[in-house]
Amino acid sequence: MSSDEQHATTTPRYGRDSIEFARAFMFFDAVYAFALTLLVVNIDPPDASEWRDLGTLLASGLEWQFLGFAISFIVIAVFWRVNHGIVAQIRAVTPGTVTTNLIAIAFVVIIPFSTQGVSDVETADEPLAVAVYAVNISLAVLAQSAIYYRARHDGVLDRPLPRRAEAVRLVDTLMTPAVFLISIPIAYTFGADWGRATWALLIVINPLSGRWAARRVARIVAEERSLQA
Repeated sequence: MSSDEQHATTTPRYGRDSIEFARAFMFFDAVYAFALTLLVVNIDPPDASEWRDLGTLLASGLEWQFLGFAISFIVIAVFWRVNHGIVAQIRAVTPGTVTTNLIAIAFVVIIPFSTQGVSDVETADEPLAVAVYAVNISLAVLAQSAIYYRARHDGVLDRPLPRRAEAVRLVDTLMTPAVFLISIPIAYTFGADWGRATWALLIVINPLSGRWAARRVARIVAEERSLQA
C-alpha cells in the first residue's frame, strides 16, 4: 500500500451528503462573494463638482478605479469557478482539503487590497503596486491548485487523472502566475503601465495553453485506458 493510500484510510472525511461538507463549501462560496463585494470599496465617490460632464468625471481617476474593479472582479470570479470545478471532483471533505481551501481564500480576500494599489491614481504608476498585485494573484493560483493535489493525497478525488496528465494540467495552470510574475521586472524596467499591459497576454496564452492541455490530457487518458484493456 502506498503512503497516499495509507494516509487516505486514516484521514477523517465527510461525504458530499454530510452537513460538514455542505457547511465547508457554503462558507468558501460566501467568502468569494464577500471578496467580490469588497472590490467596490476601492471606487471613491467623486466630488460633486466632478459630475459636471463625463470628461471631468473620468479625469478624477474614476476610470482607473473602474478598470481595477473590472479586472479583479473577473479574476475573483475565475477563481470561484475553478474552485467550483475542483469541488465537483471531490467526493468528501477532509481536514487537509479544508485547510488548503482556507489558505487559498486568504489570498483571494487580499485581492481587494492589492487592487487598490493598481487602481488608485496616486499609486497606479508605482511598480511596487504591480508587483504586489502580481504576487497576490500568483500565490492565489498556486494555493488553489494545491486543493486538487491535497484532495488526491487524501484519496477523495472522484476520478483522479494519471500522473502524467496531472503534470500537463499543472503546466497549464502555471501559465497564469508566470505571466503575472514576468510583469514585475517589466514594470520596474519600463514602467507600471507596461507591467499591467503584460497581463493582457493571458487573453491569448490561456486559451492556447488550455487547448493544448486538454488535447494532451485526453491523449494520455486514452493511452492509459488502452494499456489497462
